[in-house]
Amino acid sequence: MKDPYKRRYFYLMMSIFGAISLSILVFFSLYRFRGIGEILRKLSSILAPFIYGSVVAYLLRPSCNTYENLLQKYLPKKLKKAAGSLAVTFALLTGILVVYVLIIMIVPQLISSIESLVTTLPQKINYFMAWVRHTFGGVPMIASLIQKFDSNASAIYQDVNAWATETLTPYVTSFVSGVGSSVYNILLFLYNLLIGLIVACYLLASRKKFARQSVLIVRSMLKPRWADLVLDEVAFVDRMFGGFIDGKIVDSAIIGVLCYIGCSVFKFPNALLVSAIVGITNLIPFFGPFIGAVPSTLLIMFEDPIKGLWFILFILALQQLDGNVIGPAILGDRTGLSSFWVLFAIILCGGLWGLVGMVICVPMFAVIYDIVKKLVRRGLLKKEQNYLWDQYKADFPDEK
Repeated sequence: MKDPYKRRYFYLMMSIFGAISLSILVFFSLYRFRGIGEILRKLSSILAPFIYGSVVAYLLRPSCNTYENLLQKYLPKKLKKAAGSLAVTFALLTGILVVYVLIIMIVPQLISSIESLVTTLPQKINYFMAWVRHTFGGVPMIASLIQKFDSNASAIYQDVNAWATETLTPYVTSFVSGVGSSVYNILLFLYNLLIGLIVACYLLASRKKFARQSVLIVRSMLKPRWADLVLDEVAFVDRMFGGFIDGKIVDSAIIGVLCYIGCSVFKFPNALLVSAIVGITNLIPFFGPFIGAVPSTLLIMFEDPIKGLWFILFILALQQLDGNVIGPAILGDRTGLSSFWVLFAIILCGGLWGLVGMVICVPMFAVIYDIVKKLVRRGLLKKEQNYLWDQYKADFPDEK
């Protein structure tokens, strides 16, 4: 096709054909969106063991690499071939041991704390209201609120009683009738988790082989320049997700332990339950400290309102320590995102995928932000307008 006009018409026809095909594909995807969603849900349920195994293997990979490096260093030459298998075994046993110790230490005390809280909650609420009347009864606004609460107490009791009779009882009945399906779901989850652990063993044992195969596939399909770009971006994604999630888990564990030590020293009630709430919610960026502080403060205030106020000061100091010392020391500035984009990512991903989305949203959005930034720089470079990027960097030096 040496004729330039024929070549131009050929490219024009191919562009039109591609645009029409893409439009049909997008229309079909939107029209059959529910069907596609059902297919994806079915595939996710079928591949659940591989999903669980991949998550477990990704979380255990740093410890597996550490064990393998140590074994390669200290094992005799005859046993160095077994370093990989031993590292996988030790990493899996370490993960299981950590989970087992946490369950043995925390779950029984959490259950006893929750049972004690449920049985004594009405009495604690009455005590709290009596303390509010005695302390703030002289404040006109609070006194009017207390009076409204007292005048509507009987109506509130009747509403709660009606709700329990009309809504809660049928719900409990249906729940009891659905215990069989609940037991089946639990057994299915345990089965998927067991198979997932086996999958994790295979993934950890073959992680280097799979990585090398992926590199070969990418380099066989793309030109060297594009292959380097793809591999660099994959390495960035791995550093972002692995470093952020592992660091956030360690950071939250440290905050939970420090919270328990502080609650024990200051003799705050429900110390273990409060520390578990604070540590778990700390996994959520930005909103986590506030989400954990509200129920924890209420739990302590029901026992002792004055200690609840002191707990607010304690948790503020703890979060300042985490935000300025512990968090930066563990995580550093890995994401490079401003507070606005962190907030945007948490709200968006939390609305789409719930708690899991709130946990993974920051590294995921950091990857998207990095890709867009590289595309912008590439576009400016092609248009010979790279001076705009240099000027932007000069005006905003904090931007990476």
